[in-house]
Amino acid sequence: MSQKIVFMGTPEFAVPTLELLLKSNHKILAVYSQPPSKANRGQKIKPSDVELFSKKNSLNVRTPSKLDSDEEYNFIKNLNPDIVVVIAYGKIIPKKFLNLAKQGFINVHASLLPKWRGAAPIQRSIMNLDNETGVSVMKITEDLDTGPVMHQAKISINQNTDAKILAKVLSQLGAKTLLDSINKIADGTAKFKEQDHSLATYAKKISKAEGKIQWNVDAKKILAKINGLNPNPGAWFEYKKERFKIWKAEIANGNGEPGKTLDDKLTIACKEDSIKILEIQKEGKSRQEIGQFLLGNKIKQGENIV
Repeated sequence: MSQKIVFMGTPEFAVPTLELLLKSNHKILAVYSQPPSKANRGQKIKPSDVELFSKKNSLNVRTPSKLDSDEEYNFIKNLNPDIVVVIAYGKIIPKKFLNLAKQGFINVHASLLPKWRGAAPIQRSIMNLDNETGVSVMKITEDLDTGPVMHQAKISINQNTDAKILAKVLSQLGAKTLLDSINKIADGTAKFKEQDHSLATYAKKISKAEGKIQWNVDAKKILAKINGLNPNPGAWFEYKKERFKIWKAEIANGNGEPGKTLDDKLTIACKEDSIKILEIQKEGKSRQEIGQFLLGNKIKQGENIV
């Protein structure tokens, strides 16, 4: 049975689901996304990925700076949707809105709830050295990420998985899982199960300051930070009062005083084992492979990295 859907999402992560819904037999009544924002150093105003996709495909897209208004409430009410799909929209859905869709507001969250509720589940799962993660299809309730779950799909994580790669995989998995779930909702076979709230963990928003590397921890934890914060905001260190962002690294076997370089190729000692940097970016410069970087930036063995 075809469902009338309002879609709410903002980043690239939400686009595969919107695209799959567009190709399905369901009808997209309107799309909500965050307003255009300033991007990168040039501070040019940039529409969201969802807005760009929506306009390219002639969808009715709205980007209110404030969702909790009578205008938006009445707009959605008059559309009379069967379902509102929410994926990384970036705004809290007001409680009074939750009764506007016959089948409720359905969310795709990038974790295996109740683990990693909140803003940064992908980054936190990698940084926590989790062996697996996935997506959860849940019904939105008043409190953040606490609603009953209809379906979950799992994937494995390894020490080479970074946040950019994982987000892409989970966005595709979420799209397929969401479409299957909507079809079950439409034919009346959907079953929602309450979360075990006692097992909840929280994925708080990532701060830029959190990206600073502390070398007096094990190399596997540092590599998890580098991967978890790639591409944004990035893991970084300082050398001679300049900041360097690490894009890619691997664990090496050498040991030494944490924060000291073990060779002339920028292998840095940690509490246990060491980190060999493979790709790096000096502040204000372009991203470089380590061999190219070291041609113009000599950091010799025995140097202190902070």
